[in-house]
Amino acid sequence: MNWRAVGTIYAKELRDLLRDRRTLVSTIVIPTFIMPALMLVVVKTASTIVSKARAEIPRIMVIGGDDSPGIRAELEKTGKFRLERASGDWKSLISNKRVRAAVEIPAGFERALGSGSAPAITLYDYQGELKSGLASEQLRTFFTGLRSRATDKLLAERGLPASIARPFEVTQKNVAPPEKVGGNLLGGFVPYFLIFLCLTGAMYPAMDLTAGEKERGTMETLLCCPASRTAIVLGKFLTVVTGSLASVAFSLISLVFSLLMIGSTIGAATKGMGPAGEMTPTIDPLGILGVLAMVLPIAVLFSAVVFAVCLFAKSAKEAQSYVTPLVFVIIIPCGIGLLPGIDLNLHLAFVPIANVSLVCKEMLSGVWHWGYIAVIFGSTALYAAAALALAVAMFKREGVIFRT
Repeated sequence: MNWRAVGTIYAKELRDLLRDRRTLVSTIVIPTFIMPALMLVVVKTASTIVSKARAEIPRIMVIGGDDSPGIRAELEKTGKFRLERASGDWKSLISNKRVRAAVEIPAGFERALGSGSAPAITLYDYQGELKSGLASEQLRTFFTGLRSRATDKLLAERGLPASIARPFEVTQKNVAPPEKVGGNLLGGFVPYFLIFLCLTGAMYPAMDLTAGEKERGTMETLLCCPASRTAIVLGKFLTVVTGSLASVAFSLISLVFSLLMIGSTIGAATKGMGPAGEMTPTIDPLGILGVLAMVLPIAVLFSAVVFAVCLFAKSAKEAQSYVTPLVFVIIIPCGIGLLPGIDLNLHLAFVPIANVSLVCKEMLSGVWHWGYIAVIFGSTALYAAAALALAVAMFKREGVIFRT
């Protein structure tokens, strides 16, 4: 193998790649600026929506309770609810979001409350709707407090301490360090983001260096040079890998910057969630380095696969139609890391893409399964070598290279 020829072809293709505006946009501009900007917009928008929903005084409806005027008056006195006049179509009003929630107070509830044998209260809401859920939770908090006060009053009347109704308290404390909390929260998203960009970063360079050259008529000129077909493939392949890794590197830098910017938003979102929410989540710095190491064979695998697929195309447009389905192919295995309850095991360690997603999630949490890491890195490198060998074999076929 003439590695000098490989380096010459690689340098030539890299210069041509840097002159291509479309490739620069796909490998640098989009991962560095557009994706983080979209993430920031989504986080800020979601935070604003939740804040406004919490600040809104919800419209609720009381069903029944005509003989419990004290309960209705206490609901109004809190200032947290806007009581609407009872209507027979209250279910449709909740479904149409004109009323956020409703509470059904049984007959004789207030009188029975004083004796300690009040019937059950029923809350009605729009399941899955944010504002309705918040209104229902506020109603639940109100009636839970009402129950506690009624219990304390009954115990006091009988000369019993209030603690008899609550002989012990249950407290919850987080024992996981901040990096494990952050890895659990973001560990599935980060590898999904990076693996996806590995593919998109390799797509446009691969299309330009194969089908694009066929379309421009420059492939024949390159084949006339004294370099072997294998050297040409390796030079082009290394250019595609560079584009893929550059996309990941720029996206990772911008992702870290974005996470720092939205750190306050995450802290505000977890505030009030008990001890688990008081700790600001972080990501293990060594985990970032581990993710970069595991992304390398994935970038090689994607580059080889996309390069081989694009060789069949006669034009850049046809190549795009071939590689676009690959985006949908990787969504499911890549998204396994986002699913709760799925742990890395030996069987999953051999599943391409899914294995890297799961092990990256573990490493970002500060958990290092060295045996699985070795298996995943080795198997992914083996898949990448097989894909590269296929690309070399295809490049040596005249029917593929001169397919017009």
